Amino acid sequence: MLFDTHVHLNAEQFKEDREEVIQRAKDEGVEYMVVVGFDRETIPLAIEIAESHNNIYAAVGWHPVDAIDMEDADLDWIEELTSHPKVVALGEMGLDYHWDKSPEDAQKEVFRKQIQLAKKVNMPIIIHNREATQDIVDILKEEQAEEVGGIMHCYSGSVEIAEECVKMNFMISLGGPVTFKNAKRPKEVAEAIDLDHLLVETDCPFLAPHPNRGKRNEPAYVKLVAEQIAELKGVSLEEVSEKTTRNALKFFNIKE
Repeated sequence: MLFDTHVHLNAEQFKEDREEVIQRAKDEGVEYMVVVGFDRETIPLAIEIAESHNNIYAAVGWHPVDAIDMEDADLDWIEELTSHPKVVALGEMGLDYHWDKSPEDAQKEVFRKQIQLAKKVNMPIIIHNREATQDIVDILKEEQAEEVGGIMHCYSGSVEIAEECVKMNFMISLGGPVTFKNAKRPKEVAEAIDLDHLLVETDCPFLAPHPNRGKRNEPAYVKLVAEQIAELKGVSLEEVSEKTTRNALKFFNIKE
């Protein structure tokens, strides 16, 4: 049994064959998924997919790349959606300094507002980080995000920062890059961080794991991520699958 904690089945890439993709995941033992919506277009579809499938849930938030487009009404809308029975987290949110669409100040403001909302509604958060690690850690501390906890989504940072995040009540989620031959850091994190604090994800359709690198990613491939973690830790795939699934169910407050 596996839990893919971060999928974008609401992406254009799955428009033609979404149901087949979901079935392939089930065939590979992927029992649970969280579909992440992060703007006005992807949030409604994330909820729609979650509503129409058992064991598929939704997260709602505002992506940092689009921070400049966020209005107060969007935050109010997201707050309303947190009461939906299938919405289990806020996000993805965070900072992204790779793309230059949204100024850093705008990103930080939207990030802080979403953390504050998460604390108001008592819901965990999912963090997107690209080239902004220290600023993210600083904001999480300043906003006392440990009160709700969260996920460091598709984590690619150092073991030291991962340990710091764990102390702040955050889970470390590993995706396809842990299978890449040249991805030293995710492998080090997989070895160093206790299974009690690890989750697995695909971030599909992006970042397909080896040997599918460069192709469209899909939830069925989360098994390859779990296999790599098991190999690095010297434990069975069953142990990694069971533990990361239990972690996710507890984190998202999902009752089996």
